[in-house]
Amino acid sequence: MTPLIYGHRGARGEAPENTLASFQKALDAGVTRVELDLHLSADHQLMVIHDPTLKRTTGRRGKVAQRQAADLMQLDARFGLPSWPDACPIPSLEQLFSTFTQLEHYQLEVKSGSVRQSRIVLQAVEELVARYQLQDKVVVTSSSRTLLKYAKASAFSLPTGLVEEYGLLDPINAAQRYGCRYLILNWKLCTAQRIQQAQQAGLHVSVWTVNEEQRMQKLAAMGVDSLITDYPLRAMQLFNK
Repeated sequence: MTPLIYGHRGARGEAPENTLASFQKALDAGVTRVELDLHLSADHQLMVIHDPTLKRTTGRRGKVAQRQAADLMQLDARFGLPSWPDACPIPSLEQLFSTFTQLEHYQLEVKSGSVRQSRIVLQAVEELVARYQLQDKVVVTSSSRTLLKYAKASAFSLPTGLVEEYGLLDPINAAQRYGCRYLILNWKLCTAQRIQQAQQAGLHVSVWTVNEEQRMQKLAAMGVDSLITDYPLRAMQLFNK
């Protein structure tokens, strides 16, 4: 089975991550599914950025949560890839939705800790997804048990997924306990048996971050449902030979 391909933060290996340029790179490769990260701005807008702080991608000090969305959208997020020729502002999720109508599916990874944050961010996602009528094109993922527990208890209307990096506890049981439909596994946690068990439990198994062709082929042979990669063009060329 050929797995579905998700561009990791757009096309992180080819353009500044989580920017419009990066998502365009994924689309240029023929990849219409993307994974991205969300943080709330000070005025509770959903911003597409991985870290809670600005330093790594913009070179600026401070936290995302301390800045207004309008200010964040003026910051150039290509600090990690200075050779990129054009400025790449931090985008909002709404900007992404309105710009790339051809995208078919989003894994929205929410970086959230507290119950209060979970409530605010899930409500914001729900409202924005409804406004753009993308209910069948979005899954909200997180490694935060607090967020996933809140989503289940509050009858959150969108599918959810557990992001599991370390596998200290049984990720399949955890995903089921929180009512998830997706299990997003670090590739190091993958065995054919675990993937099969997850799928038998009704979970879509998505694996990150898979950049080497040999590993892509190995995971595809195990039967994973989708791969998340920094190099979507490489993955498309491999599976479309």
